[in-house]
Formats: sequence, structure tokens, C-alpha cells
Amino acid sequence: MALSNVHRPSALKQQNKKHNVLGHRTKGALAKASKGRVSVKVLSKKPSRKLSKEERRNQNKQLRKFKREQTVARKRSLGTSNNPPFLVTLLPLSPNINPRTVLTALTTCDPTATVSVSPQGITHISFPRFKQRYSFIVPPVNDLYAILDSLKVSDTVMLIWPGDEELGDAGELLLSCILAQGLPSVVHVLSSLEELSQKKRQRAKQNILKEIEIRFPGPVRIHSLERDQDAMLVLRQIGAQKQRPIFFRDNRVHIMAEKVEFVGEGSSGILKVHGYVRGTPLSANSLVHIPGWGDYQMSRIDLTGDPHPLELGKGTKAVDECETHIFEEADPDLQESLVSTNEVDPMEGEQTWPTEEELKEAENQMKGSTRKKLVPKGTSAYQAAWILDEDDDGDNDEDKIGDEGSCTEDEEENTKEDYMVPVDVASQDGNEYDNDDDDDDEEFETMTMTDAGDCNYDEKVDYKAEQDAFEKMQAVKDDMNFPDEIDTPMDTPARVRFQKFRGLQSFRTSTWDYNENLPVDYSRIFQFRNFTHTKKRILKEEKEGALPGWYVVVHIKDVPRHLYDSQVTIQSPLVVFGLLPHEQKMSVVNLVIKSHASGHYRAIKAKERLIFHLGFRRFANQPVFSEHTTGNKHKFARFFHPGTTVVATMFAPITFPPLSVLVFRERPDGAQDLVATGSLLSVDPKRMVIKRVVLSGHPFKVNRKTAVVRFMFFNREDVLWFKPVELRTKWGRRGHIKEPLGTHGHMKCHFDGKLKSQDTVLLNLYKRMFPKWTFDPYVPRPPPLYTFHSSGNVDDQSSDEDSNVDSLPKKRAKIVNFLS
Repeated sequence: MALSNVHRPSALKQQNKKHNVLGHRTKGALAKASKGRVSVKVLSKKPSRKLSKEERRNQNKQLRKFKREQTVARKRSLGTSNNPPFLVTLLPLSPNINPRTVLTALTTCDPTATVSVSPQGITHISFPRFKQRYSFIVPPVNDLYAILDSLKVSDTVMLIWPGDEELGDAGELLLSCILAQGLPSVVHVLSSLEELSQKKRQRAKQNILKEIEIRFPGPVRIHSLERDQDAMLVLRQIGAQKQRPIFFRDNRVHIMAEKVEFVGEGSSGILKVHGYVRGTPLSANSLVHIPGWGDYQMSRIDLTGDPHPLELGKGTKAVDECETHIFEEADPDLQESLVSTNEVDPMEGEQTWPTEEELKEAENQMKGSTRKKLVPKGTSAYQAAWILDEDDDGDNDEDKIGDEGSCTEDEEENTKEDYMVPVDVASQDGNEYDNDDDDDDEEFETMTMTDAGDCNYDEKVDYKAEQDAFEKMQAVKDDMNFPDEIDTPMDTPARVRFQKFRGLQSFRTSTWDYNENLPVDYSRIFQFRNFTHTKKRILKEEKEGALPGWYVVVHIKDVPRHLYDSQVTIQSPLVVFGLLPHEQKMSVVNLVIKSHASGHYRAIKAKERLIFHLGFRRFANQPVFSEHTTGNKHKFARFFHPGTTVVATMFAPITFPPLSVLVFRERPDGAQDLVATGSLLSVDPKRMVIKRVVLSGHPFKVNRKTAVVRFMFFNREDVLWFKPVELRTKWGRRGHIKEPLGTHGHMKCHFDGKLKSQDTVLLNLYKRMFPKWTFDPYVPRPPPLYTFHSSGNVDDQSSDEDSNVDSLPKKRAKIVNFLS
């Protein structure tokens, strides 16, 4: 039988993929093929039963009922007889507004209402008609910290807008601060309308309404207190409007002090704080925090009668006559400790010291085979084996290490500044006066009369400060034009100057152990295994103690007397916050901050002292800045430039997010500028801030993909040291060092493409940055916002002679300086 020619496909025949899901088969064919077998994923799923129409309707009805009950319970948790009264802060947005006139209109609008005043100046109004009670606090209008502390615990803020003038710089700052800190429920009141005509009054309302709609989106209503009915409408809105949630206030117990007493004769004693419990229950075993004072323990909690009840009538007994009894005393075994840091054990992790026999045996084994090698600090034995040996000329380099090997952080970041030659302004002026000596006597006399002011001007100007400011400006300009680029020093070997740096194949994907070469300060802090899980567990725990709405007397022990005396002197409101577990302990805190347009007019250098308002805390610190990016490594930012967003890393007490952040910069005269706002990102010591240093060189001879590069290094040993590090160019080429040429730092490099002569060769080195332990819980208060003269005029303290803002426009200079 003859064999037929059969076509056989070759190995290069195209094979199309089959259908991934069904394989071009119907569902019936798939069911027959499976023969009743069910996938494991289908078996593991919870069987879902379709609800009928009636069941879905009943389910939606139950959800609506549950949400309605929650809303009603939230409204009834304030202002009733068994709950704390509505705490309202009166905040005028102009120094010409007297908030006491607004408070008088509210207290006299209803003759049946009962008014009482606490020793701290809080006005309480009880309205039997509404079955509600209110507490009004008027903080000092020129004290920024007092206003912010009052708003931390307030349920409602009453913004009093000026009707006959525009909003000033101080009003702009107050609105920016309260919006960034956390805005409670708002009521808008328009004042100073009595002196305006009807036409101007309507125009003023329209202008203020436009201002409000820009900052407060949504339906807005403006009230005027011209009649008693208007004041009643304001009180009704305060009691009926929806309360805005603020996390750090609602999830922690807080007290606005109605009365403050100090018991003790020494430098410290017991502070007795009277007030209503708000937020969550208060336990005597927990810790409390007073903004600006610090963390403290409580000795006991006393329960007393409500001095401002809803049914309070005329002729009732005074506050001091209310009966008081002990509710809870602190248990030393259960009370939270004030310890905020770990004790550092220098021997922890060390091995047992070898015996003398073991040392002698090791010396005999290593005798004759030992050799010295210059390696960076922290290099392991495995890494040292890969480091090339130095030549005989290396002894001179070793002598240089002791003299020039140690470098400060300022020298690392501002190497370019070392080559700047300062301008001697005084010598130039002196030359001008020397030339004038050759004139005639009459001309000399006239010149001395006209130039007397110039001589005094030179005596008043601090040219050293100007030189420092000029160098800072040059450093900021270099950082913007040439980010991370520094010049290789010619008098110090690069392998010594950059001995703490390393090269990375990829900044994003290369591994970096976050526990490698940690500083000693990291052994003092605390770290969570799972921060999110711990936060959820703490917030779900049921708290015991004095319930919200009770009027209690809290005994806070070991309070310094000078803090109490300062509070009495400035007459600012006192606020007490309860701390959640672990919130007194120190850790690494990361904050996301965004530049604020009004106060951030020049770049802020990393590790510069700043003042932070983190939720209910207030402290000063010197943070390390980094870029707000994804991944496990974040690039270090030398400067916080205006109009940018960075992450500030610092040592600070643990605080559970979300929390708002206000950042102020303190000036030499004590004034503070709002430079940034933001929120708490995380409490994570594992966040790695990586500093990048870029060394630049220039192609000397180019031959297609190979080039001779110079000016990156200045000796042969440095070229061999950095040979494993990858090179890149500004035009996107990548390459590596092939070999050194000569003894003056020339090197032959090979790239992945043709190199152009005008390109620049770069070498990236990286080092991890750590924050410094600069936490300061005691922050000085800024100067007053306004100065009230005896003539009735108001001075906003703006000065045109401030050297920091000479180059700014006048409008911005006023915004910056009104706190000075």
C-alpha cells in the first residue's frame, strides 16, 4: 500500500489560546462534565438567601429607626437636666466688637430664664421654656492659645462678624486656625448694625454672606441680635442643630474648668478642678492632660451637686453649699503610670565577655594573619571583605581622618556654602568715606551733616545676621535649582566624607533593614505590633467612672505651682483632657503638613524649632522632613518650601488618629506665624527617611558609549571605592565605572547609550536620617493679638521694620507681622 503524503505542521505553527472561562462550551456541557462536583470556593461561601419584598421593606424600616434613635440620643446628650449644658464659645472676628454685648442680649431675651456665673467667668443660662441649658465662655480676644483651648472642648462656636468693616488679618488667622484644628457646630451672628442705615445694613449682610459661603459651604443663616426674638432664635438654633463630630474630643473625656483651686504650700501641690464631665466616663486610675502643662495623675474624684441645674430658680443656694462626697479614689495597683520612656540598658544584646584562655587562643590563631583596613563605621566583617585595600600612601589619609573625618549635619547639607565669599559691606562704606577726606573743608562739613544718618544706620544694622540670612537664601536657591547635589570636597577623601552613605540599585525596590544601625534614642521609645488593631481595641473597651453630665471635682496631684500662678495671671480658660491607654508614652510620630499661604513666606530648614498643636496637645520640636510618597522608603527633604506638602517625623507622645495639626514658627521677638496645617499620619518608628546625596562629574572625552569623566573624584582610591555604584546622567543614560585613570580622579565609564558632551554624570548615595530628641512640652505663649490703647484705638502690632519681611509686599507683611 502506498503511503499517502500527510501534511505535518511545523514547530512554528501558531497555536491560539483556548477560552479561559467556558472554553466555548455551554453551561449545560459544563454541568455534564463536572458530574455534580462543586468548587471549594462555592462551598466555603455563606449561602445567600434572596429576601422578599416585604422582608427588604422591614429591614430598611429597622435601619431608619436605628439611625433616628441614634440622632435623638445624640441631641439629648447635651443641654438637658441629666447631661452637660451646651458649651458655646463667643468669638469676635474684629477687635472693635465687644462680645459682652452679645452675651447680654442672650441673657436678657427671656425674663423666665435664670442666669448664673461660675468663678472662672463662664455664664450659665437655664431656659425652662426650651427645657435646655447653655454655658457661654468668652476667652480673651487677644489670646490665640486661650481661643484654641476653648474651641477644643466647645460644642458650638458663635462667630461674631463685623458689620461695618472688612475682616482683618487677625480674623483671617483665627478662621484659619479653627478650621484646621477642628470646627464644631457654627452659629453666625452679625453685630454693629444699629448705627447703619437700612440700605447699608442690607449691603453689609450680603458682603458677610459671601465671606461665609466661601469658608463654610452649605446653607448658612446669619442672625442679628436687634430684638429679643432674634436672640431666642439663636438659642433655639444652638439647641436644635446637628452637632459636628470631632474625634479627639468625642472619644476622650474632657472638662472645662468651672472653678480652679490649688492646695499645697511647696513648689507643687494638688489642683482641684470643678466642672462637668463630657465625652466619655472619667476614671481616677487614668491620666489627664492639661494643654501647655503636661500629663498628670489623679488622686480622687469627688461628686458634688449641680450648681447650675435646669430648674434653678432665684434664691437657690450658692455653689459652695452643694454637698460633696468622694466618688472614687485612685488605686495604686491599677493606676496608669507617668513613665513615658524605656530605661536604656547599654548591655542589652551584648554577648558574654570571653575568658582569658579564649582570648589567648584567638590571638594565637590570628597571629601572623592580621591586617588593618580602613572601613566605614558600622561595617560588618562580610562587607569589609569586599573593600579594596589601600596603597602605601593611605597612611596620610589616616592622619586626615582624625582631623577632618568628623562632619556635622550642616556641613553635609550646605557644602556649597563653604565656598561662598562674604561681602564686606562695612569695608565698602569705609572706602567711600576715605575718598571724601580729599574734599574741601566746607564740602566736608556739609557731607558730615547729611551723612550722619548713614553712620547711625550702619550701627543699627546687624550685618552678621544679614550674612546668615543671605547664606540661607543661597542654600534654598541651590536646593531648588540643584536638588541634593553637593560638591565633592578636595581636601577630604570622598570615601571618608561619605562613609555613612551607600548606593542603591533602585530606591523603590532595593531592600533596607529598618532595624539596622538604630541610634540610642530608639531604645527609649515604644512600638506597637499592630497600631491599628490596638487603636480599635482601646476605643471599643467599656470605660467606667464618672458619667458624662456629672458635676465633679477632680484632684490632680503633683502640679507645679508656677503653672497655676501663670494661669491665674493671664485669666485664660483651663481645659482638662483624659488620656487613652499608652498615650503618655513616647514614640516616633509622623505628621502630614501642608504649607499655609499667609505665614509660610520663606523655606523652613529641617531640624528647625517649630511649635505643634497636635489635637489637644501643644509642644515644640525640631522635626525631620520627608516627601509624602508611597513605599517603605521616603526621600529626605532639606527644606520645607512654601506651597508644598511634606511629612514631619519627630519624637512625640503617642496619640491615636485622626488628629488635626497646626504648625507655628516662632520669631526672635516671641511672635508666632502659622506656617502649616495638616493631620496625624501614623505612629511608626519603622518609617525610613532616606537622605540622598548626588555627586556630579563632567565628560572629558566621549567615544560613543564610553567616556572619561572628571571632577567627580580627586584621587584614585575614591574611584575604586565607589566603583560598584551605578551611574546615571541628567539626560537619562545609565552606566558604571570601568576603571580609574591616573591618580587625580579621572575614570573611564561605560553607558547604555551614546553619551553627549554637554551631559552631566551623576552618582547617587543614600543614608538614613533619624530625628533628634528635642521634644519640649512647655511652649511660651505668643504676644497678644491686639494692643488696646487708652484712647480706644486698636493696634495690630504690625511693624514695617521687620527685617524678615522687607522683601515682601506690604499686604503680606501685615499678615505676617500682626502677631508680633
